[in-house]
Amino acid sequence: MTGRGTPEGSRYLYDGFDAASARIEANERVAEERWAALDFRLGQIDAVLERLEKRIWVGVYGVAAFLLSQMAEVIVTAATK
Repeated sequence: MTGRGTPEGSRYLYDGFDAASARIEANERVAEERWAALDFRLGQIDAVLERLEKRIWVGVYGVAAFLLSQMAEVIVTAATK
């Protein structure tokens, strides 16, 4: 120790350690990381669902176009007979 009355070294050697608040802070940090990971994952799921929705609509439009072309073919063949 120095003559000034202040201890030398780390303050953690002399300060009291509050285990309960340290545990709460650690749990809060873990919860924040979990929320961030959940938010990231939900963003990925949302992007996948949007791509799936686009693919489904392309399929629906494809089936509708096929049916309309078949109907037009039937009308054209009936009109020429």
